[in-house]
Amino acid sequence: MEDFSLQHLPDLQNDSSVNNVFLVGLRSHRGYRLVLFYFFLVTYAVTLTCNLLIILLVFFSRLSHSPMYVFLSNLSLSEVLLTTNVVPPVLHILLRNGAIFSLVGCLIQFFLFGVFVVTESFLLSAMSYDRFLAICKPLHYTLIMDPRLCTCLILVCWALGFLIMAVALCVVNTLYFCRENIDHFYCDVIPILKLACSDTSIVEIVACFLSSSATMLPFLVIIVTYGFIIRAIARISSSTGKEKAFSTCSSHLGVVFTYYTTMIVVYVVPPGHFLTANKIVSLLYTVITPLVNPFIYTLRNQEINAAIRQTLSSIKRL
Repeated sequence: MEDFSLQHLPDLQNDSSVNNVFLVGLRSHRGYRLVLFYFFLVTYAVTLTCNLLIILLVFFSRLSHSPMYVFLSNLSLSEVLLTTNVVPPVLHILLRNGAIFSLVGCLIQFFLFGVFVVTESFLLSAMSYDRFLAICKPLHYTLIMDPRLCTCLILVCWALGFLIMAVALCVVNTLYFCRENIDHFYCDVIPILKLACSDTSIVEIVACFLSSSATMLPFLVIIVTYGFIIRAIARISSSTGKEKAFSTCSSHLGVVFTYYTTMIVVYVVPPGHFLTANKIVSLLYTVITPLVNPFIYTLRNQEINAAIRQTLSSIKRL
C-alpha cells in the first residue's frame, strides 16, 4: 500500500498532521501469526482461482448468453477485486507484526473496499430481480431481460458503488487526523474514524445513512422479489416443477445468506471486549465469503458443471 503515492492525488489531501498510519494487525506470538499468514495465503489463492474460473467459463462458453451467469461473473469479479484489495496488505502486516502505510493509501483502500462491497450488494439484488422475472414471468423473460437491460443493470450496480463511496470518501476526508495507530488489519470506516481528533458526529451520521442505503435497500428488494417467487412456486401443481423452480434460486439464496450473515456479524453485533475476535471475523468476511460463493454456485449448478467438463475435454484433446 505504500505504492499508493498521493503526489498525484491532491484532492484526497487535507490539513491533517498525520501522513502515515500504522496498522497494528494482530499482536501475538509469531507462530500464531504464521498460521494465519499461510491460511489466508492459501485461501486467497483458491479464491482467485475459483472466481477467475467462473469469469472465464461464462465469457468463453454459451453461458455468456444467460443474464444470470453474466451477473454471476460480475459478482465473481467484485470478489476478486475485494480480496486483492485487502489480503496482500494483510499478509504483509502478519509477516511484519504490523506495518506503516500512507494515510492516502489507507483512504484509497477504504474507498475501493467499499466500492466492491456496495457493488456486490446491488448485484445480488439485480440477480434476485432476474430470478423473479424467470419464475414469475417466464413467457416474457427473454423480452424483458434482454442483453441491453442486463448490461444497464450491471453498469448501474458498479456506478452506485463508486458514487456512494465517492461521497463517503469526501466526507471522511474533511476530518482532521492526528492519531496514527489503526487497531485493525485493513482500513475500514470505524478504524479510520478513530484516527480523527475533530468532531466525527456528522461523518458518522452520513456513513450510517450511506451504509444503510447500500445494504438494506438491496436487501429489501431481495425480500420483496423472493416473496413473489415463493408465491409463484407455491402455485405450481407438480412437485417436480416446484423443485426445478426452487433449484434455480437456491444458489443465489445461499450467496445472499452468506453475504448478509457475515455482514451482520461484523457490523451489527456489538464488538464488546473481544477485539481480537472481531478483527478475525472481519477478515473472514473479506476472505471466506468470496471463497465460499463459487462453490455454492458450482456444486448444484448443472450448467456450470457441464461447462467445466466441456472445457476440460477441450483441453485434453489439445
